[in-house]
Amino acid sequence: MAYPFPSDEWLQVLVEVLNSDERYAEVAENWEGDMTVVIEPDDGSERQDLPVAVYLDLWHGKCRSARFIDLEKEELPDAAFTLRARIDHIQKLFTGQLDPIQAMMTRRLRVQGNMGYMLRNVPTVLDFVRCCQKVPIKE
Repeated sequence: MAYPFPSDEWLQVLVEVLNSDERYAEVAENWEGDMTVVIEPDDGSERQDLPVAVYLDLWHGKCRSARFIDLEKEELPDAAFTLRARIDHIQKLFTGQLDPIQAMMTRRLRVQGNMGYMLRNVPTVLDFVRCCQKVPIKE
């Protein structure tokens, strides 16, 4: 089953995938860092639901919590990492059409936070994206 993106349903399934995926649990066993993902409209988009932000509390191979943030009503949390990208780039990333490292290098995915920590944990980052790719996005 494919899920609208971004949506509560998609996020709930992602949490289930992250918390049940044995490979992710092993690769991310030492990861300590929450993140906020800000999904922005693409050029010319008339979507009224964007921008939107998703908060993910990732800790030692598990997602302890996840939720949407209403940017009109609350500030972004002080997360270890903040990722920003247009929705078309995020969708390509989460469907395997865009490599996460290439996305960062070409600034299609902008990252704020401790880049040294992230670079030391590239396998965790790549496996997180692999888990995101396991949740089908409805076109």
